[in-house]
Amino acid sequence: MLFEVALSMWVLTAAEGEGAEQPVLIPLPAQMEAKPGRFGINAETAIVYDANAAGAEAAAGALAEYLRPPMQLPLPVRAGESPAASTIFFGSGEGLEQADGEGYRLTVTPEGVVIHARAAAGLFYGAQTLRQLLPPQAFAREAASSPAWSAPCVEIMDRPRFAWRGMMVDTARHFMPKEFLKKYIDVMAMHKFNRLHLHLTDDQGWRVEIKKYPKLTEVGAWRAETQVGKPRGGEYTFDGIRHGGFYTQDDIRELVAYAAARHVTLVPEIEMPGHAQAAIASYPELGCTGEQLPVRTRWGVNENVFNVEESTILFLQDVLSEVLELFPGEFIHIGGDECPKKQWKESPRVQERMRELGIETENAMQSWFIGRMDAFLTERGRRLIGWDEILEGGLAPGATVMSWRGIDGGIAAAKANHDVVMAPTTHTYFDYYQSKNESEPLAIGGFLPIERVYEFEPVPSQLSEMEARHILGAQAQMWTEYIKTPEYLEYMAFPRECAMAEVVWTLRERREFGGFMQRLRIHLERLAALGVNYRPLD
Repeated sequence: MLFEVALSMWVLTAAEGEGAEQPVLIPLPAQMEAKPGRFGINAETAIVYDANAAGAEAAAGALAEYLRPPMQLPLPVRAGESPAASTIFFGSGEGLEQADGEGYRLTVTPEGVVIHARAAAGLFYGAQTLRQLLPPQAFAREAASSPAWSAPCVEIMDRPRFAWRGMMVDTARHFMPKEFLKKYIDVMAMHKFNRLHLHLTDDQGWRVEIKKYPKLTEVGAWRAETQVGKPRGGEYTFDGIRHGGFYTQDDIRELVAYAAARHVTLVPEIEMPGHAQAAIASYPELGCTGEQLPVRTRWGVNENVFNVEESTILFLQDVLSEVLELFPGEFIHIGGDECPKKQWKESPRVQERMRELGIETENAMQSWFIGRMDAFLTERGRRLIGWDEILEGGLAPGATVMSWRGIDGGIAAAKANHDVVMAPTTHTYFDYYQSKNESEPLAIGGFLPIERVYEFEPVPSQLSEMEARHILGAQAQMWTEYIKTPEYLEYMAFPRECAMAEVVWTLRERREFGGFMQRLRIHLERLAALGVNYRPLD
């Protein structure tokens, strides 16, 4: 659903009064009025929460954990019924009748700070904004010096434009350590993102432990070597180094809990029916040829896909059953993209199976395959989401579309009353080059400068007001074919992720690239304090 509210209430207000300091915030709030004065935080400052306000204790505790290391102040956390002098107070949603659960009101005066929200997420986001009002050193993970730990006085009313504010990390092509994902979640939360989509399986690796099928990680999580660079004259070069890794089920539970505490929902992706070679390498009976395949070492679209036997459907549903136990979020991503039909066309058994089912085309066969997964997830109270190829052959009744091949798939899905997450290559693929400078590290191709990210409008003009309600939001993608390390991934993600944060949070009417870039230059000091290996601005 598209979250829009009357601009009469949610407007950006100019600073009033002499000495009012305009805060530097990313993403930009819906309404902000700067006022004279500052609130200083010192050894006497306490963090107080209303015990009757949902999520207040957790938000207060999280703020204390963020600020104690750099400030080296006690910042005691205690329950209290109302704000008091020299306190940071978390309370219920006073004056927020029109806000959703992620909206908040933040007031800073020389006497103290008050954060109100209707729900836990709003209180958490209010605390994130307060952190940005403090000096950049407040984001350090250890003792930091500052001229003064203080925040400018301000009145902020804020809420997100979109319900889905996502980032995707491909852990299949190159495995990303658990501790790095935690750091990534921290920076996402700072920017008020609320979905981390984990691409967990592909031709080149299977990254999640499935107890019923241990070979998926014993075999599928490891490849013999990795393609180096891009092929020259059709010749490939490999590094000769075994690569792999996977998340145990305990790792996943730890990540899910860590993210939930920061109001980020993890969205797992289990690819099907294509991008399946790591799984087929583990269990050859899942393929169309019966051939014993290796885990793939090259990039690109691959013809080895799942067969359409009932046993394969049940195998994948067994996998999804364990995934559902690990990931409590509403949406489960099943991929559905780039599935060549060559093996299905050439396989006598697949063709026989199509006749048994009364299916005439291979596209319709894929639609049947996706439909089986949609029904399975719906019966268990979950929702299927997949890349826009799931539209081919007819869309499963409950499916949500992630539109990556431009926006046309999203438009078609919304017009057919299906929910959509916009994720087009044109504006959201962070594995593309950030500049045309020859010194840039190798990328998959394309060109996506930060200004193009910032100009993205997730709601197409072709949609009516009712159809636009199906646009849940948008998401940026980080595919890792050529991104081998966390440091490399950070370089590609930031600061473009900051631009994306404003696309999905801030009202369209409030966004302006010049002002964003002015704020970003200061905001980068916060990323530096967090130890993020961002790409410097030109």
